[in-house]
Amino acid sequence: MMLYPSLPELLKHVNSRYMLVNAIAHRARELEAEAERTETPMEKKAVSCAIDEIASGKYEVHYTEQ
Repeated sequence: MMLYPSLPELLKHVNSRYMLVNAIAHRARELEAEAERTETPMEKKAVSCAIDEIASGKYEVHYTEQ
């Protein structure tokens, strides 16, 4: 478990702060929906879990330029 990953550390995995915020919010919603669907209580806040997943590389952000 990572504690307080720094912004520069998180930005190594995502190209911009805007994309980082969107990715964290998206992943947090996914985690909350999964916990609700399976009726499993979350030990940590969904946003904290999403940040940890991005920092550890478990959740990758992919985007396409338009």
